Amino acid sequence: MYLIFLLFFAASYSMSLSSADSVTIYEDFVQCFKNVTTISDIDLSDVVLPRTSISFTPTLRAYIRNARFNTSSMPKPSIIIVPRVDSHVQAAVICAKTLNLQLKIRSGGHDYDGLSYVSAVTFLVLDLSNFRNITVDLNDGGGSAWVQTGATLGELYYRIWEKSEVHAFPAGVCPTVGVGGHVSGGGYGHMIRKFGLTIDHVVDATIVDANGQIHDRKSMEEDLFWAIRGGGGGSFGVVLAFKVKLVTVPKTVTVFRVDKSVDENALDMVYKWQFVAPRTDPGLFMRVLLSSPTQNKTSTVNTKLRALYLGKADDVVLKMAEEFPELGLKKEDCKEMTWIQSLLWWMNHVDVDKVKPEILLEREPDSAKFLKRKSDYVEKEMTKPELNRLFQKLATLDRTGLVLNPYGGSLNVTAVNATAFPHRHKLYKIQHSVTWPDAGPEAERLYIGNLRTTYNIMTPFVSKNPRSSYLNYRDIDIGVNDHGADGYRKGEIYGRKYFGENFDRLVRVKTAVDPDNFFRNEQSIPTLPPNRR
Repeated sequence: MYLIFLLFFAASYSMSLSSADSVTIYEDFVQCFKNVTTISDIDLSDVVLPRTSISFTPTLRAYIRNARFNTSSMPKPSIIIVPRVDSHVQAAVICAKTLNLQLKIRSGGHDYDGLSYVSAVTFLVLDLSNFRNITVDLNDGGGSAWVQTGATLGELYYRIWEKSEVHAFPAGVCPTVGVGGHVSGGGYGHMIRKFGLTIDHVVDATIVDANGQIHDRKSMEEDLFWAIRGGGGGSFGVVLAFKVKLVTVPKTVTVFRVDKSVDENALDMVYKWQFVAPRTDPGLFMRVLLSSPTQNKTSTVNTKLRALYLGKADDVVLKMAEEFPELGLKKEDCKEMTWIQSLLWWMNHVDVDKVKPEILLEREPDSAKFLKRKSDYVEKEMTKPELNRLFQKLATLDRTGLVLNPYGGSLNVTAVNATAFPHRHKLYKIQHSVTWPDAGPEAERLYIGNLRTTYNIMTPFVSKNPRSSYLNYRDIDIGVNDHGADGYRKGEIYGRKYFGENFDRLVRVKTAVDPDNFFRNEQSIPTLPPNRR
């Protein structure tokens, strides 16, 4: 429905925003930008890009990661700002606010429903892809790094590896994800059970507020610092950089994979996984992927288990024999390697000895796929008959899958209101996933329909009141039918799902730091109505 809305809007948008209007917006913005930066003859040709710029389309397309929003019919920004220094960001905020233009903030572009580069009103994109400086200091209390929010996770991992093979940062396994959205939204990776979320290791940050002022942790005060750790940064300002504490990992870690079909007792494995994966050694992370036959070119639902163990192969094989015999793990299923190599393995490079870590620096621009994602949280194990019904339905769908990520371990020792991320005490998280090759509304209706089918099937078995969702898997389906709701009420519909009881504090912080709601998108934190302030 979001796509239909945007397609409907695109025609009127393109008519209402004529070439003359676009030129006027650009001229007014550039004049304001020069006034704010106090440099009248500054060359802005590579900083402020109008639609007529030869760099406009390549820059826009470079970090669009969902091909659904990479079509000619999608609304485009009037201007793309590609800042090189902090003052460029300050000027962008001040001038967009002065001219009453919506400012979309994009770091890596992996937001699944395109909220950082598509809008139904006249808008600008602040593209932080050149904000990629990373400074690693191993002598700072066990190791730390300042990382700008336009850097990618792969770049951060590589810069840490340059300094040490036993230091790491617990974040996602997709190297092209931007640090800004991933960290501020409560990102996670294959060390979540040992070290928790990214935000549990953020110790400082710099942010540009709605008045164009730069703050660090001390000057932004603790409420705002709390909010941008799990509440997303884009509702409150433009986060320029995070200071993160590093963690230490063993010189040798172990990865393994086990694939099973239904005929090979995959159902028994998944059922038992629910009891073991969230409760076993925190150093062991076991992800399960369930996928329809067409996604794996098989005749039945396929089950894949992928795992990282922060230790030796012999130890994890023994542990699984005791706790999880249904897995059937053998020593030959395991591979020992360094932590940096484990990231390459999770990128599906089978022979990591033949792959150099420099591959983590590749950004893969303009590499979008057609996709849709949704998320769920499970609080109680599903029964075998319930899982069997899911398997049976999944076998009838095309290109559809579920990714099961265990929680537990270190997540359980932190209070749900310690940061804005509220889902720490859940059993496991589900990502509903569909990816398809064909453009056009017919394919989109088919495949998104398949995804919504699995989502509906899971309704009785996931969290309730509210049915929780993960912020970094943005899902515009949430609240899209509530057209009669006002801004705050609509915000509460998706806000409760993403943030639970933490939503109320996030709204108070938002109202205090951005009372005019300048930093906004289709699922941003709303401000309190005037009669409730």
